[in-house]
Amino acid sequence: MKLSGSAKMIRIHFGEDDRWHGKPLHEAIVEEARRQDLAGATVYRGIEGYGASSRIHRPHLLTSSDLPVMVCIIDEAQKIQQFLPTLERMVYEGLIAISDVEVIRYTHREAEAAPRAERRTDGAGVE
Repeated sequence: MKLSGSAKMIRIHFGEDDRWHGKPLHEAIVEEARRQDLAGATVYRGIEGYGASSRIHRPHLLTSSDLPVMVCIIDEAQKIQQFLPTLERMVYEGLIAISDVEVIRYTHREAEAAPRAERRTDGAGVE
């Protein structure tokens, strides 16, 4: 898959206790993004935060603290827009935000295997 230039980034914020069909919501979102062939998704777990409820979520020793989670997905605008209705069904509580981004580089190690052999490992570029 080739991705470069103008793209969209969608960030989905919710609590780690949120679920979709019995599975952690972040797992369900990543699996659905992959099923819909989006370029990639990354899950971030926060150490503290609050949202629409204004309740601060932070670690507690004996109880669930519902810490913040953010899933970030970047792809072409059309694919992000097509994925949005799915997210709106999955995310009951939380925040979904879309931003414009500029993709500078999107590659996989295997895709670069041949050119990588020609690179120097001392940090100097090949002239």
